Amino acid sequence: MKHLKGILRLHFWLFLLFAGAGTNTYAQTALTEEEALRVDSTISIGLLTCQPGQEAYSLYGHTAIHYVDREKGIDVAVNYGIFDMSKSHFVLRFIFGLTDYLMGIQPFDYFCGAYAYERRGIVEQELNIPAEEKIRFAQAIEENYRPENRVYRYNIFYNNCTTKARDMILGPMKAAYQRQPDGPSFRELTHQYTKDHPWTELGNDLLLGLKADRPTNVSEQQFLPFNLMDDFESAVVADTMKLVSATKTIVPMFDNPVEKEFPLSPTVCALLVALVIVGITIMEFMKRRRFWGFDLVLLLLIGFAGLILTAMIFSQHPTVNLNLQILLLNPLAIVCLWPVVRNERKGRSHWFWKACALCLLLFFAGNLLQCYAEGTNILALSLLIHCIERIINRKNPSIPNNQNNPNTQSNHNNPINRQS
Repeated sequence: MKHLKGILRLHFWLFLLFAGAGTNTYAQTALTEEEALRVDSTISIGLLTCQPGQEAYSLYGHTAIHYVDREKGIDVAVNYGIFDMSKSHFVLRFIFGLTDYLMGIQPFDYFCGAYAYERRGIVEQELNIPAEEKIRFAQAIEENYRPENRVYRYNIFYNNCTTKARDMILGPMKAAYQRQPDGPSFRELTHQYTKDHPWTELGNDLLLGLKADRPTNVSEQQFLPFNLMDDFESAVVADTMKLVSATKTIVPMFDNPVEKEFPLSPTVCALLVALVIVGITIMEFMKRRRFWGFDLVLLLLIGFAGLILTAMIFSQHPTVNLNLQILLLNPLAIVCLWPVVRNERKGRSHWFWKACALCLLLFFAGNLLQCYAEGTNILALSLLIHCIERIINRKNPSIPNNQNNPNTQSNHNNPINRQS
């Protein structure tokens, strides 16, 4: 989850150090007691948990691994959170779950200095794992750092910098945690970190679908760095051995002020938009007129937002492809835009309004299954009122019937039919 402006220069000499670290000496045989003591005294592994930042991609914090081999002079941070926002179509690829992240190895002092500069603290948990597992870890890092293996397909919940670090550290080891097996949903977990950033939370909630609201298990909750840190603190491996031997602060935590977003909350903005929709609807009803230009703008906004949610159906992110909010932000609005406006200019209604009203009723029922983004129920209610007005007043009374009926108009102009 750590963003670097451009991919960091990767230090090939570190790879050479790993390649020549001598870990293959113990690859195929069990370590003797003397060898195990030597490994324990020279190699140490720690989990690094970093304080959240202010950018949207850093709100959840970050995880890395501290690897030290004193015999070989290695002291590095293994970082699975490197990405390049300047890469072509980065945002589009991220939306569709096609983002590639990079594993990098950085000098430990450089890694800590970068976080201290960003005013983000770092806590390290020194890990108490068997010597054989330290050797396995060193070999796995060496293999991961090869150019053909550094890139991996990122997923915010299932395969991010935190879960990659966890899997690299534990490997085949089984850890017992104290966290409850069924916990909050993915959406609720993200809300813990976005509560002071309502517009970021709104964007997340608009894209997250039905599957983001199911309960998560312990492993799934560990996509968040501080959840993994807490779990490691209480974890037991090999039945009786505590996973963490010591915890220390590398960079002190900072008391950073929350950066201001748009001053109005999503709920307030939704209420203002709803007032405009309902107000214009009432005005149309009272004046017995239809403002087709308003419907043009309204359907354009709804339809374009609906196209985005439609595109998410094809995303590789498993929690976004089934989203009931598409019943409100409906792509059908774009499809029916011209027929609706054309009919309204002629004083007629269109079947779209009935279909939209039905979708909105289903949307309200969907509250039982999915947690919607803030303010969307308010918008849905105002739009439903607008649809009902369009359904009730099927013809625009401001346009006389004889303008729509050529036969009536011709009869009116026929002198034989005029009254004396």
